Amino acid sequence: MSKQHLLSPYTTKSLELSNRVVMAPMTRSRANKEGNIPSKELHGLYYEQRASAGLIITEGAPVSKRAVGYIHTPGIYSEDQIKGWSQVSQRVHNKGGKIFMQLWHVGRISHPDFHNGELPLAPSAINPNTQSFTPKGFQDTVTPREMTTDEIKSTINDFKQAAANAIKAGFDGVEIHSSNGYLFHQFFSPCSNIRTDDYGGNIVNRTRFFFEVIEAMKTVIPEEKIGVRFNPSLHGLFGITLDKETIPTFEYLMTELNKYNLAYVHLSEPFTDVSKVPFAVSNIAKHFRPIYRGTLIINSAFDQEKGNTIIEEGHADLVAYGKLFISNPDLVERFEYDLDLAAWDQDTFYTTGAKGYTDYEKAETP
Repeated sequence: MSKQHLLSPYTTKSLELSNRVVMAPMTRSRANKEGNIPSKELHGLYYEQRASAGLIITEGAPVSKRAVGYIHTPGIYSEDQIKGWSQVSQRVHNKGGKIFMQLWHVGRISHPDFHNGELPLAPSAINPNTQSFTPKGFQDTVTPREMTTDEIKSTINDFKQAAANAIKAGFDGVEIHSSNGYLFHQFFSPCSNIRTDDYGGNIVNRTRFFFEVIEAMKTVIPEEKIGVRFNPSLHGLFGITLDKETIPTFEYLMTELNKYNLAYVHLSEPFTDVSKVPFAVSNIAKHFRPIYRGTLIINSAFDQEKGNTIIEEGHADLVAYGKLFISNPDLVERFEYDLDLAAWDQDTFYTTGAKGYTDYEKAETP
């Protein structure tokens, strides 16, 4: 392949990246130690192996016990978790890599088994009718409990503290997981938010919680260390149904985010074919690039050629790769030398231990 835009450096006031290949955040369910603590030996090696990425974004780290909805996910709310993550970030930095932590609250995509029998928290008491990965396997979700205003304020503080914890653990920044049907996305969408207070009823109110989190986080870390992730055309997955207010909501979010000096906005192209879905947008990067003036990451099913093309066309600045990074820890080098890519083993995506995690081999390079 001739000139590869993916391999060119990318520098802003807040980012200095050696290339434009981003490792996307991916839940891997390897934190099976007591207390959901990441380990230097396993998690540290996994991310270190992939440190040639321009930027690594970690798997989602729950910001509190209440934020959990999947088994063995490493949190960022205890001192032991901070210590564990600090060893992970150090291994990446020792290899010259950059790494952000994704901060996560699943909201209603959870199960009482994670909360001592109590119901998960959500904007409104509406069952997403999906599944949560629990210690007993995948179980159907239940009708959650609507969050009180005090619980919303408490959750804002959880994100604020988690951001401070991530920086204390040596991370270069954080990404707010406001995507894929989780808590923030639930607030954005009328199908999951039917509140009648200051956090529901219209676009400004449904996005209020999100912006209050950013404002709180800004008091403990620089805003240029904050990234955010959205999935504007998500439809029929994770309990989210797209409607006439969906795209205007994300247009409003992106417009308002121009007022901040964020590290980036990370967008996903549609996970499913939405070409015949009313009000949907099929080409997310192309649609939102004219709206948002900052750094834009695009994600979802890109290969090497498509990644180079979307940067060349100016629709995105960086491209995030998920599954390809699972089975190709040296994905950047394979792109550089146009080497064949290894296939991933989906059966080991959410298991424990090294198999399917740190045992993928790197290719021989010229």
